[in-house]
Amino acid sequence: MKYACQFLIALLLTGVCYAEPAYDVVIYGGTSAGVAAAIQTARMGRSVVLVAPETHLGGLTTNGLGWTDSGDKSAIGGISLEFYQRVHEYYENPDAWVYEKPEDLNRGRGSGVFDPNADSMWVFEPHVAENIYETMLAEAKVPIVRDAWLNREDGVVLKEGRIQSIATLDGKTYEGAMFIDATYEGDLMAAAGVQYTVGREANAKYGERYNGVQKAARHHGHYFTHKVDPYVTPGDPASGVLPRVSAADPGEDGEGDARVQAYCFRMCMTTVPENRVEWPKPDDYDDLQYEILLRNFEAGDSRLPLKIDMMPNVKTDTNNNCAFSTDNLGMNYDYPDASYERRAEILAEHESYQKGLMWTLANHPRVPQSIRDKVSRWGLAKDEFTDNGNWPRQLYVREARRMIGEYVMTEHDCLRTVETPGSVGMGSYTIDSHNVQRYIDANGYVQNEGDIGVGTGGPYMIAYGSLTPQKEQCANLLVPVCLSSSHSAYGSIRMEPVFMILGQSAATAAVLSIQDGVAVQDLPYDELKTRLLADGQRLTTNAQPKTPPVSSSSLKGVVVDDADAQLSGAWTKSTSISPFVDEGYQHNERVSDASVSARFQTSLPSGKYEVRFAYSANANRATNIRVAIEHADGRKVVALNEQRKPEIDGLFTSLGTYSFSQDKPAVVEVLTQGANGYVIIDAVQFLPEGDAKIRDDKQY
Repeated sequence: MKYACQFLIALLLTGVCYAEPAYDVVIYGGTSAGVAAAIQTARMGRSVVLVAPETHLGGLTTNGLGWTDSGDKSAIGGISLEFYQRVHEYYENPDAWVYEKPEDLNRGRGSGVFDPNADSMWVFEPHVAENIYETMLAEAKVPIVRDAWLNREDGVVLKEGRIQSIATLDGKTYEGAMFIDATYEGDLMAAAGVQYTVGREANAKYGERYNGVQKAARHHGHYFTHKVDPYVTPGDPASGVLPRVSAADPGEDGEGDARVQAYCFRMCMTTVPENRVEWPKPDDYDDLQYEILLRNFEAGDSRLPLKIDMMPNVKTDTNNNCAFSTDNLGMNYDYPDASYERRAEILAEHESYQKGLMWTLANHPRVPQSIRDKVSRWGLAKDEFTDNGNWPRQLYVREARRMIGEYVMTEHDCLRTVETPGSVGMGSYTIDSHNVQRYIDANGYVQNEGDIGVGTGGPYMIAYGSLTPQKEQCANLLVPVCLSSSHSAYGSIRMEPVFMILGQSAATAAVLSIQDGVAVQDLPYDELKTRLLADGQRLTTNAQPKTPPVSSSSLKGVVVDDADAQLSGAWTKSTSISPFVDEGYQHNERVSDASVSARFQTSLPSGKYEVRFAYSANANRATNIRVAIEHADGRKVVALNEQRKPEIDGLFTSLGTYSFSQDKPAVVEVLTQGANGYVIIDAVQFLPEGDAKIRDDKQY
């Protein structure tokens, strides 16, 4: 407030008149980060204004992403945790349960649902989240300017490396001592001339493994498991490529590019008849846009291409799933730097595409009847997004611009293999990128690329320097959403609870920098840390660096990795739980039938071998897996319990010792039919009997 008063006195003395008052902190962007930043600034006793292009605040938190991507909840504190505590408080009221009882939501589900004995809740309806945010802002007496769009051409005034003011398209000007860009797009950052990047860096740039093109990666099941022809006339490239498939060279693994991971809308659906709106057929509907989907069904992929997580009152958070779903691959590459007009076109195209997809799944005769029956039960929730045709107002902009600031977060920070300086909060979610492109593979079939899912193995720290531009570029700007990060690290950081955490930390740094009269880059970290801890932020972790993969080449005997196994049905790549061999392991998505199996096969010199099977144990694994070993004397089926930690160095378990002949393939086949949980396949080791007697921990 001191700064604002001094500035107003100066204006009176000079006779200059402005339409808007000066503020200590000007926040641009009504995302969850912007909301948290505004509340924190006000609570610290400073003048603040939240200038939002949105009319409805809260970003994805209030626009359908109600199944919180929280990761390790112990890493969440401050205003972020307070929000989820208020969610719990709201649902403690029996009147909040209109279409079901709490026990109905809880039944058959794990963590994250309503627990009357807990103090927080991580699933919620969109309108509930919006009401909580609005209440918190009102309590803090935050002035809000809605539907105010930054003049990106010449609306940012800088002087001597500091932003003096920003102007919106309606001609209003907002003066401030500090500025926070809380948009998903990084528009203020870019207009201020701060350096940024779009797309994926090459792995070589930061010495990463999971950045750049990832053709070999298979995560989440978001890829084609059957052969689907990409051409208008099957088998005839001259007939042209079908819509939603790129004919461009996808690039080589690890190469950087300017492609952006896919966006979608997180629909809120329901099956309650009195609250359900049937799927509309878009006026511009063209079933050729969904030909790849239809051919994929006809090729034999019977999976429901929707991820449906239940919210209170029989509502959903609906996300992308399988090979062709709500993610609109390749249609957003120009979004980050696009004009407002072009972005509106992209948004409209995404909406039309996704509505057409849902109508297709519910009605098209070439969709399997079982899928049509499932999807037609659902419809949009009538009591959500009531001023927008019950459709989410915010497109899920998973990634746009990323600042190149004082410190660049990389996957090394997420995996805790480097020391991250000056923690201002923690992340913990999987390093997660949705697919980036749909292309034609070397065999002439359709495939998706870019989907990564690498577990971090616990919370990691986020550096203060990743929120600040390079000092010579701007000394009074903080960027908690489009922060300084590589593509792969951003895949983990980009979660709504983390954006709230970083919004609060950015606001705290802005206020303390005003108080000390320093650039945000020069704020003493110990001072910032002390205030963050006092306000409930959680900054440090005891999690150890993630165990690096075990190289198959370092193991004795003959090793067949899952990457070389013959797979039937849908398998999903993962690296969530260590240790594992080579690039990760795969799981069966809990699809337990005869169509899903894995065959590890090799040739061995004649002799006796101990057969060892590698998997990562967890409580959600199957306890009754059948594994068949084909050896010189016949075939033996053994039982495997993958909830039990592997007996050999936590990596391998023995399936027994068998004779093998060089004239007959050595085979280990994993059968999933009837399995009562996730089935994990990683590697099979055939160890000569003499070596098998020596179980030296160091060999692993």
